[in-house]
Amino acid sequence: MLGAIIQVLVSGFVIGALARWAVPGPDPMSVPMTILLGVFGSFIGGGIAAASFGAQQDSGSVFAILIGSIVASMVLLVGYRRFVQHRPLTGPAAQRPPGERPQLGTLLGAPGGQVAQRPDVGDQLRKLSDLHRDGVLTDEEYEAKKAELLARS
Repeated sequence: MLGAIIQVLVSGFVIGALARWAVPGPDPMSVPMTILLGVFGSFIGGGIAAASFGAQQDSGSVFAILIGSIVASMVLLVGYRRFVQHRPLTGPAAQRPPGERPQLGTLLGAPGGQVAQRPDVGDQLRKLSDLHRDGVLTDEEYEAKKAELLARS
């Protein structure tokens, strides 16, 4: 019984590690998470492969079950990255570690994945002055917004 549990843990770790290696980008996972990834991938992919190719003990069936396990673990990892970590699968943002906060330019779809530059206070004050001059802002609104911009800088 203990031997079977150890075998499941070791094979889950190996299959989970292979899936993490096959999917590009950083995935800082703990060892237990890697084992869970491999075990669930083995149950899903190995089960599908065993049902499709038969569960004989010949080398072709064992290889199909192994490949099915790794591919299912990769699919689970891609789903984890996309829906839990909210990270894209390709592009520069995919190489960003999951702990980093996304930057404004990548969220707004800046061209080429470039980060939008924050406008400086002088530009913002000029635009605010133009709005006040054109009558869009009252004197009170203008002074309040101007004080807020100067306090942030």
